[in-house]
Amino acid sequence: MALTNSERLYPIIVGMAALCIAASPIAAHAQSVGYPSKPIRWIVPQAPGTSNDILTRFVAKKLSEVIGQSVVVENRAGGGGTVGTDFVAKAAPDGQTILMGNFSTHAVNPALYRKLPYDAVSDFAPITLVATYSHMLAVHPSLPAKTVKELIQFAKRRPGEINYATAGNGSAQHLAGELFKSIAGVDLTHVPYKGGGPGMTALMGGEVAVMFPTTGLVLPHAKAGKVRLLAVTSRTRVDAAPEVPTLSESGVAGYELTGWLGALAPAKTHPATVGKLNTEIVRIVQAPDTRTTLAAYGLTTTSSTPDQFAQLIKSEIVKWTKLAQKTGIHAE
Repeated sequence: MALTNSERLYPIIVGMAALCIAASPIAAHAQSVGYPSKPIRWIVPQAPGTSNDILTRFVAKKLSEVIGQSVVVENRAGGGGTVGTDFVAKAAPDGQTILMGNFSTHAVNPALYRKLPYDAVSDFAPITLVATYSHMLAVHPSLPAKTVKELIQFAKRRPGEINYATAGNGSAQHLAGELFKSIAGVDLTHVPYKGGGPGMTALMGGEVAVMFPTTGLVLPHAKAGKVRLLAVTSRTRVDAAPEVPTLSESGVAGYELTGWLGALAPAKTHPATVGKLNTEIVRIVQAPDTRTTLAAYGLTTTSSTPDQFAQLIKSEIVKWTKLAQKTGIHAE
C-alpha cells in the first residue's frame, strides 16, 4: 500500500523534534558560556546617592571583576521609579540591560498607580533578591514626643494638625505613613515632596513634624541630632541602629513594612543568562565584606532563586494593593 505524504514526512518531523530537544541544553550552555559579550548596563530607577544607587554600584564593581566585562550603572530616575523600570521592561532580552528594581517599582507602584507603562510581573525575569532595608519613624526634635506611644497620644489630641513628609505621592514613604495612620488610628496630614532628600530637609527645618525615611537616608541626620528616631518599620530591629525599637514592639501591633531591592532582566531573557547572573550576584552579596560595607547604609544583604523572587513580587503586590484599597490612596 502506498504511503501518503503525511506518513512519509512523519519520521522526518519526529527526528527533527528529537534533535531540537537534544540540542536545547547545548544551546543554553553555549549562551551561558558566551555571556556577556559586551558591557552590561545596570539601570537604577532612582537618583545618584540613594540606597539603591549605592548598592548597585558596589555590586556592579564586583560583578565586572568576575564576568570579564564592564558593568555600567546608569541612573534613570523619574516618575517614582517608573521611567527607569519601563526602560528595562522594553529593552532587548539579551541580559545586556538589567534593572535594580525595588519595593517601590515592583510592589508600591503596581498597588497605587491605576496605570503603569510596565507590568511588574509579566515584563520582567527576576534574577535575585539582593538586599532589604527599613524605613524609620523620625520626628523633629521640637515635637514633644520621645516614644511612639507619646506621638500617638499627641496626634490624637490634634487630629489633622501634624504634617508628615514623604518622597512624593504614592511613594513607599507615603505607604508607610498611611499604614501607620490606619493601625494607630491617628489623623496626620500628608505633605509630598519631590524626593526623599527634600522631604528630609523639610523635616530638619521644622516645616513638617514627622517622616518615614529610609534608614540610610535618616541615620546621619539622627546621629547629628537634627531629627529624633522613634521606631523602625521592619519586623526586627536593624543592626545600624539596634537601640531603636520596631513599631510593632512600640505598641503599633501588626505594623511591618520592609523594603527590598533586587536584580531583574527583561522578560524572555534566556534562563541560562538569568542563571549565570543569579550565580554571580548571589556569590557577591553573600560575601562578608559586602554585608559589612552595606550594613553601614542600613542595607541587609540577602539572596534568592529567580522563582523565589518572582513569588515575593506577586505576594507583595497583593498585600499592598489591599492596603491601597482600604485606605483609598493612589498615585497618578
